[in-house]
Amino acid sequence: MKKLLFGAIVLFNTCLINAQENGNFYGGLESNSQWYQTDEGINFIAPEDQFRANNYVTLNYNLGKFTAGLQYESYLPSALLGYAPVYDGGNDVATYYLNYKDNSLDITGGYFYEQFGSGLILRSWEDRQLGINNAFKGVNIKFKATEYLDFKAVFGRQRNGFEESSGTIQGLDADLSVSNALNIDNVDIQMGLSYVARNQDTEGNQALPSTVGAYGGRLDLIFNDFYVGAEAILKDPDAIVIEGQLASNKLYDGTALLVNAGYATKGLGINASFRRLENFSFYSDRFAEGNIYNQEVINYVPALTKQQDYMLTNIYVYNAQSRLIIETYDQRAGEVGAQFDLYYSFKKGTSLGGKYGTKLAFNFSYWGGLDAEYNIENKWYEAKFIGSGPQLFRDVNLEIKKTWSKKWSSVFTYQNVLIDKGVVQGGSFGKNTIYANIGVIEATRKFNKGKSARFVAQHLWTDQDRKNWVAGVFEYNFSSKLALYVADNWNYGGLDEIHYYSVGGSYSKGNARLGLNYGRQRGGLICIGGVCRFVPENTGLSANLTITF
Repeated sequence: MKKLLFGAIVLFNTCLINAQENGNFYGGLESNSQWYQTDEGINFIAPEDQFRANNYVTLNYNLGKFTAGLQYESYLPSALLGYAPVYDGGNDVATYYLNYKDNSLDITGGYFYEQFGSGLILRSWEDRQLGINNAFKGVNIKFKATEYLDFKAVFGRQRNGFEESSGTIQGLDADLSVSNALNIDNVDIQMGLSYVARNQDTEGNQALPSTVGAYGGRLDLIFNDFYVGAEAILKDPDAIVIEGQLASNKLYDGTALLVNAGYATKGLGINASFRRLENFSFYSDRFAEGNIYNQEVINYVPALTKQQDYMLTNIYVYNAQSRLIIETYDQRAGEVGAQFDLYYSFKKGTSLGGKYGTKLAFNFSYWGGLDAEYNIENKWYEAKFIGSGPQLFRDVNLEIKKTWSKKWSSVFTYQNVLIDKGVVQGGSFGKNTIYANIGVIEATRKFNKGKSARFVAQHLWTDQDRKNWVAGVFEYNFSSKLALYVADNWNYGGLDEIHYYSVGGSYSKGNARLGLNYGRQRGGLICIGGVCRFVPENTGLSANLTITF
């Protein structure tokens, strides 16, 4: 059926290409491949399928108020290491859709992506680098009732590889602009209500609920240069699942609270976020809870920390902890914490601003496990709202960006981080606490005709884990089209003093880009936007090709 649909849509697109004056055909190709090589230096044995590739072809056609499209994917002979096994060997149409949109109505049938509010209650999205595509297959309806009132309705099953989840998702969302409705000019007030439910066969277990719902509300205020917003979610009682098995027939509800506040004006920005999660993992299949590949996740719970850009600042990263576990080997109920950001630009011409100005960015974040009392025998717990739970992560960092001249600029970064590496990577609380300091100096030199050179020197100090690291990057851009780099990440404080070297480059022409690199990949978490996946250590030749049209 999928192949028949694929052929029909391709034929539809082909026929309409000849009528470009009436429509628009667009899409793209992305290929990520790697040839793995055995490397005794990092104890990596190449898999039997040494060459692996993740390939994506997207085709879309828009004609007036209608848009149709599909995405064809292949993971042959297997998916890249670190991706969910459900993709291995897959080669088929993965998603397809038909959309109608006018000024007040937007309807999509097939696969679609959607978000309610901040995504805390529902978000489906695609990130190929993380191996996430949790699109819904069903119907998505958006209706603009008035200039100040919008509705959304979703119904369908979530994608899991080339199949769909066993649970059915239904959701309703409403957005109200109170300011527009009441003609308030000096304050922007936005309100929202959301409902999301998963319906799943209990397979004869009468202790399990067939439907688990989540109910949320949000309020956002903007007054002059100030803003504040809050979102709260309550989730119906559901069972706990550990490694695909029910921990017990007892049911536990869940809650989430997110509060943001800030101030922004020219040259100054301040933002603070607070979040508390208690038993707030939400999956389209209850038995998918806790999987390490982020498959079948209904909601969006990123780590609220600074997203780092350098090799060494990305070693100790935080992964949000929202699960409830009551076992002899581990007890946890969720997380609570906050993040604070300060951005300041020193004016040009001042002693600190200099001729070209200076930008400062300060960030602080702290996250701890909920302070809770546990009764393991009876599978019972009680958590405090904040309390003094175990410390999981703390990050203090400062970044200074300085332009010295038309040709020279630099970035100075300092980070002091504390992390419970055991729990962040799936272990138990308090088993592996690490204290580290990281310093980074980056300099960029511009030359004539679009040429530039970039230098990065990094160092990490710690007495725990794998001890000290030093890293360096040199990148040369011959033009906006061609760039080459060489990098080394040396764990000189470790027992084996391993070098994680890499060399590569990229070439772009028009809408096409090809990137190649060879080297070692340090194992650990790779995070994008606060969402992480685990990547095993490996060595090989990698290629990335992207074409848009």
